Amino acid sequence: MFKNITLKSIKFYQAFISPSLGGNCRFYPTCSEYTYKTIGKDGVLIGTWKGLKRILKCHPWNEGGVDLP
Repeated sequence: MFKNITLKSIKFYQAFISPSLGGNCRFYPTCSEYTYKTIGKDGVLIGTWKGLKRILKCHPWNEGGVDLP
């Protein structure tokens, strides 16, 4: 149940919040899609932790690129 709520929250973010921020993600897949996939694969706790680590890599000194879950 908590997993469903978390995944729906990410989809809400992708549909309504992310478009207003612009397409500036330096990674593929985007951080929200990466987190969505890792939560689906590894569960809420581990998936959220992996997603947070990915988001923390998003800064001007990291080139980004392909980073698959």
